[in-house]
Amino acid sequence: MNLKTLCLSMGASLLLASVSSATLAALAVGAPAPDFSTDAARAGVAFKFSLAETLKKGPVVLYFYPKAFTSGCTIEAHNFAEATPKFNALGATVVGISNDNIDTLKKFSVEACRDKFAVAADSGAKIMKQYDAALWIKPDMADRISYVISPEGKVLYVFSSLNPDQHVENTLKAVEVWRASAR
Repeated sequence: MNLKTLCLSMGASLLLASVSSATLAALAVGAPAPDFSTDAARAGVAFKFSLAETLKKGPVVLYFYPKAFTSGCTIEAHNFAEATPKFNALGATVVGISNDNIDTLKKFSVEACRDKFAVAADSGAKIMKQYDAALWIKPDMADRISYVISPEGKVLYVFSSLNPDQHVENTLKAVEVWRASAR
């Protein structure tokens, strides 16, 4: 192997290594979604959220976000709030999840989520670890990753990007495809 080929090979390896580990580690489509129950808030009111119970009503759009009240997370929450009626019309439930405490999430559910959907607390980052959604440079914080989970508890779709702009559009399309195939 000559020096030029070695350098190109090393460069390709470094490029692959620089891709977000969450993107590489996210649960695969078709994988079982780990069940969980945790504290959540909607419209400022705390309650116990259960994935298994919510899946009985239809698919769940479970999106992980790094931190409540940061600019990207607020934009993403606003986007999901605007689209929640569309998700609901398709039978889907939207739930955001972060490592924020429940008091913070009560406020976030009103101000950023506009009372439209629940946000769940992941104390100790246990759920994000089960979903391979921890931010690789700060493992106690969630990466921005969105899952669509079928009523049978299987991962239907995964989207990972720190940019909040495409999460709603992509998960909505995935739910629409699920709905069309479920008929």
